[in-house]
Formats: sequence, C-alpha cells, structure tokens
Amino acid sequence: MVHAHSHDHHHGHTHHSHDPAAPHPAQGAPWSILRMTVVARLGAAVAVSVGLWGIVWLAMR
Repeated sequence: MVHAHSHDHHHGHTHHSHDPAAPHPAQGAPWSILRMTVVARLGAAVAVSVGLWGIVWLAMR
C-alpha cells in the first residue's frame, strides 16, 4: 500500500534574517553603570561589597 502525502512540515515559524556582518539594532538599557555618576558608582560598589561580605560573615558563623 502506497501513501501519497507531503512531508512538508511548516509550522508557521518565522525566522528573521539579516546580513551576518550587520549587528542587531541597539536597545536602550533601562539603566547603565556608564551613565551613573562617580559617587553613585562608588555607592553601588560599596553596597555590593557589603552584601558579599555579609554572605561571607554568615557562612563563617
């Protein structure tokens, strides 16, 4: 018995294509460390450092 049916499995997937040399368009970041002031960067660094030292302190208890 011979079954004649197509094996074309198109499920509606869409693929975008662009030139491989062309990068994706830039997307605006909600915040950027590069746009923070020096004082804000230092504050963030201190906050992260305190948080990490807190984890170390809890682990050593």
